[in-house]
Amino acid sequence: MTTTTTGLDAIATDDGTFAVLAMDQRGTLRRMLAAVDRPDTPDEEITALKRDMIASLAGSASAFLIDPTFGLPAARSAEADARFGLLLAAEPASRGTHDGEPVVALDPDQDAAWVRDSGADAMKFLVQVRADRVPGADGRDTTTEAVEAMRVLVADCAEQGVPSVIENLVFPLAGEDTLSPEAKADAVIEAAVLLDDLRPSLLKLEYPGSPEACRRLAERISSPWAVLSAGVSSEEFSEVLRISCDEGGASGFIAGRSVWRETVAMDHAERTAFLSDTGRRRLDEYRSIIDGRARSFREVSS
Repeated sequence: MTTTTTGLDAIATDDGTFAVLAMDQRGTLRRMLAAVDRPDTPDEEITALKRDMIASLAGSASAFLIDPTFGLPAARSAEADARFGLLLAAEPASRGTHDGEPVVALDPDQDAAWVRDSGADAMKFLVQVRADRVPGADGRDTTTEAVEAMRVLVADCAEQGVPSVIENLVFPLAGEDTLSPEAKADAVIEAAVLLDDLRPSLLKLEYPGSPEACRRLAERISSPWAVLSAGVSSEEFSEVLRISCDEGGASGFIAGRSVWRETVAMDHAERTAFLSDTGRRRLDEYRSIIDGRARSFREVSS
């Protein structure tokens, strides 16, 4: 059963914080299945896996971040006693590149009206932005392209009354093998500032790496933000969540694999047992962490 409230309230807890289970993975999920010798898992089984997540974890999750291919039909068919919000991913399943770096493009068929008409409560869009990227020899400025695309998206969502949630993942620029912790923190923060200027409803951001970096992030942005789990262990994410709330003013979490990663190797019965026990315990622990720590989005947005 989906929620009957509107705006960010539809995907938030009663306290105005976010305890969202991310299950919008498509390509990543296929790779996870292949890693456990299930490369040819049929679409119906992937939908069933996601349906089990919703049915088992509704009530602990304030909302579910879903994809349109598997997650949306799963949500429509899930039988759950508790009400839940739906955050629908609108980025294309596959994204293009330019000189090996990601580029951002909107899908005109997956706009704010499409999200609303799908029965979802809010739109999530994944970008990959580096504020310090400069145009290459061909003069193409993919950072400006991404920001302008998000400007269009935020305006479209505002016009349609659909909350906009922008997720950013930083990436190595051409010639960079890896980012040092300091460089990673700078990249997360500076990209967040670019996107914050567009005034989305919510930012979904990577942990910038340290309490000090969280404080820097909090000083630079005015939009509410939720921290993503990036596939780390449940124990590591618990610490990340505490620091993000205590030092960075985060409004909660949008986390997935730290809750359910083990289930990709399980059948239906084992999966539902795991989710109902271990998965719910992990989610409830995250909720206990944000209780009294996370900053209400209502306070941030006021």
